[in-house]
Amino acid sequence: MSAIRANDPATTIRALTDRIESSLIEIRRDLHAHPELGFQEVRTAGVVARELQRLGIPHETGIGKTGVVGLIEGGRPGPVLAIRADMDALPIQEESGLPFASTLPGQMHACGHDIHTTTLLGVAAVLREMAPQLAGTVKLVFQPAEEGLGGMQAMIDDGVMDDPKIDLALGFHNHPDMPVGRFAYVRGPTLAASDRFDIVVRGKSGHAAYPHTTIDPVVAAAMLVTQLQTVVTREVPPTQPAVVTVGAIQGGTTYNIIPDTCLIKGTVRTLHAQARDIAEAAIRRLAEGMLHGMRVQCDVSYRRGTPSLVNDSRVLDPTVAAVRAQFGDVITEGEASLGGEDFALMADRVPGFQLRVGSSQPGREDRLHNSAYQPDERCIGFGVQALSRAAVEMLGGAV
Repeated sequence: MSAIRANDPATTIRALTDRIESSLIEIRRDLHAHPELGFQEVRTAGVVARELQRLGIPHETGIGKTGVVGLIEGGRPGPVLAIRADMDALPIQEESGLPFASTLPGQMHACGHDIHTTTLLGVAAVLREMAPQLAGTVKLVFQPAEEGLGGMQAMIDDGVMDDPKIDLALGFHNHPDMPVGRFAYVRGPTLAASDRFDIVVRGKSGHAAYPHTTIDPVVAAAMLVTQLQTVVTREVPPTQPAVVTVGAIQGGTTYNIIPDTCLIKGTVRTLHAQARDIAEAAIRRLAEGMLHGMRVQCDVSYRRGTPSLVNDSRVLDPTVAAVRAQFGDVITEGEASLGGEDFALMADRVPGFQLRVGSSQPGREDRLHNSAYQPDERCIGFGVQALSRAAVEMLGGAV
């Protein structure tokens, strides 16, 4: 490999990536054809472990149930930089028609986590070759169960932040709303805290022809759903983005019976801690008030999920500079999103940043979590180069 090294990191990283890009695409297609849901990524973790073993990178499996962690030690002491990729698929029936489409009914890599896993394997290969020039350690974190199942928390519980202790964290996600070869960043809050609530509205059942003898939880639930829309419009400061969405109402079984209960399920997304507190307090207060207004008892179960992902300039700035140094002016500032991401749990403990990697194919308008999603596989090579260069810059590499 030394024959391809030049005086600048861009040449080295590009040449190393070019050598492995076709094999990375083969790995991605294999993973895509064999998707696994959260905490079931046994085969996927096996592929990751196999590749790390082939590269001679020390690693551990079973971190956070099915997670894998590898270590690349630099030639000199320095900070520990974690680079994280998620591995799980979604419970979606694939309709892409690709020759390497999912072989498992009802399971699909519709969020591009197969792209992420493969990209980090590429980064591992590049940085393994450049390790002597690094001042510090790269911790490769292959995470299970990102899709709402608590994979990052499981890895944290198993000690992923320690031994060696992580100092900086770098994440990334493919974006089909951006052309392949482009990148983006957001300063400060970039992804939302993601909370869930269940409200059981308890009334008194009876015959639909005699509603005066009942306490109707369905009508009360309908009124409560309407009132919940005022949380964002009248209580959260308008400068702090927030969403309160009711996704399900379940009550009753037939035409002529007023039921005893009606269940409301919803989610709250916020970028700021103040808005998060306001929204939870308002939901609880409005539900409690239904006892006086509609004579129903409301039992509220409110569960806080991942916090807001806040990008830290200590990782963001060198990464943005690295992308520009590697490719030129291909990175722009984007807007925050109210989607959630449990990389936030890592970034909540150490300075962290998530890079947006363009993955749109020319002529397509794909979206994540879609049954026909087809990212442009060239985003793998671009991602490998960007993340590898960022690691080199943050760990003081010199070629």
